[in-house]
Amino acid sequence: MNRLYDSMEPRVIDDDMLKLAVGEQSSQEETGELAKQEGILFKDVLSLQLDFRNILHIDNLWQFENLRKLQLDNNVIEKIEGLENLTHLVWLDLSFNNIETIEGLDTLVNLEDLSLFNNRISNIDSLDALVKLQVLSLGNNQIDNMMNIIYLRQFRCLRMLSLSGNPISEVEDYKMFICAYLPDLVYLDFRRIDDHTKEVAEAKHHYSIEELKHRENLMQARLEEEQVRREELERHKTAFVEHLNGSFLFDSMYAEDSEGNKLSSLPGVSELLEVYPSKDKFVIICVNIFEYGLKQQEKWKTELDTFNECVHEAIQENQEQGKRKIAKFKEKHLMSLSAIREELEMPNIEKMILECSTDISELFDALMMLEMQLVEQLEETISMFERNIVNLVGLFIENVQSLMAQCRDLENHHHEKLLEISISTLEKAVKGDLDEDLSEDVRALFVDKDTIVNAVGASHDIHLLKIDNREDELVTRINSWCTRLVDKIHRDEIMRNRKRVKEISLYIDHMKSELDNLEYSDILD
Repeated sequence: MNRLYDSMEPRVIDDDMLKLAVGEQSSQEETGELAKQEGILFKDVLSLQLDFRNILHIDNLWQFENLRKLQLDNNVIEKIEGLENLTHLVWLDLSFNNIETIEGLDTLVNLEDLSLFNNRISNIDSLDALVKLQVLSLGNNQIDNMMNIIYLRQFRCLRMLSLSGNPISEVEDYKMFICAYLPDLVYLDFRRIDDHTKEVAEAKHHYSIEELKHRENLMQARLEEEQVRREELERHKTAFVEHLNGSFLFDSMYAEDSEGNKLSSLPGVSELLEVYPSKDKFVIICVNIFEYGLKQQEKWKTELDTFNECVHEAIQENQEQGKRKIAKFKEKHLMSLSAIREELEMPNIEKMILECSTDISELFDALMMLEMQLVEQLEETISMFERNIVNLVGLFIENVQSLMAQCRDLENHHHEKLLEISISTLEKAVKGDLDEDLSEDVRALFVDKDTIVNAVGASHDIHLLKIDNREDELVTRINSWCTRLVDKIHRDEIMRNRKRVKEISLYIDHMKSELDNLEYSDILD
């Protein structure tokens, strides 16, 4: 099944090989013409043949970013690699090589036809990204487990499959199994599957397929639920309030609080945590921040949408005015050019050309004046948007900081209560009145007042640090978002203005060049 070449050393794809391969394309093809040019751009190549070249390693194909068809058959390739940049690839032939594992295809999301015929592959896997796959050739390999067929059920577009020459093709139920579990398949081993075969196969495996469908539906439901959760989390992140719609922040305060966990076993502390309403109030404040963030996010979005709409309308109206001026100019300019061509007297021709040149200059001035007016209008719109979005963000930060301060107040109150309980427990321990069975770690805290006060203080510091860090993270992220947004708007406007000025200049230059050519022609005549 493997390809062996005794007369040649295994090769790696290099620039010389690629230039030669492209140059060998048919001279009638665009790639063949390109190959004759110095400094060929591989990015323009759509089809590439690298078969029968004793290639061992796939490399240096990153330049073929628009490649749609690639032939690498009849080489000695052992590993699928180096294809990650060929995202436009539709057709890939890796048949007659020494490949043992399917891999390296994760970015080829547009691939429709894949041939791995005559290799050493034993498992069908790692094809999940190939959602458009229609043709899969895996004949003459070492696939021996029928469960590989189940894996192929996820490829809804798969219509042609070749597995002949594998150990599984010798299994008695081979054809019926595949037809039953891949009902949308049209061709198997290059033969069309007739309707009668499909009906018999479905009837034979009906109960197994129904059970499999049930499991697939459950899995699909779980995947959809997970997708919804991911989308929700992403929405929460864009509002900078993720994980604030519950007890996550409160729980995180105790997750790394070793001293606090020890103190929780003290008599009265468990009741404090259960009965004392600090946790409930803390969570309510977090939820308030969360809901407030989502509402503010809608305001930010509305503000941005309104701004974009205003900018679009301003540009559209300005462009319409420019088009009208150009149309009016063209109408007069064409008549003037026609009159110049018909005029026989040179003084009159020169006068008419001068008038045309003046019209062109006036058009340039008019278009540039329109652009200057648009720039001023957009600058004002951008400034207004910047003030509004900065004010909205500032108000949001101010209110969040106020709510976070309430969280700190609750933590301070809780700290005072915990300290009271701890001191009381210490006094009992000193008097020998402590009846509770405490662990050695906890008893070690009660050697003196400083030790227990330090332990309670360390717990308190950890809790405050968690609150501070979450507040700082929120404030930093939203300020960064606001800055990036405003900077991008300014950059986009600068680029728009430069592009428009260039368009106007090129158009005017074209008009002047046309007039100059006409003047030169008339002089010759």
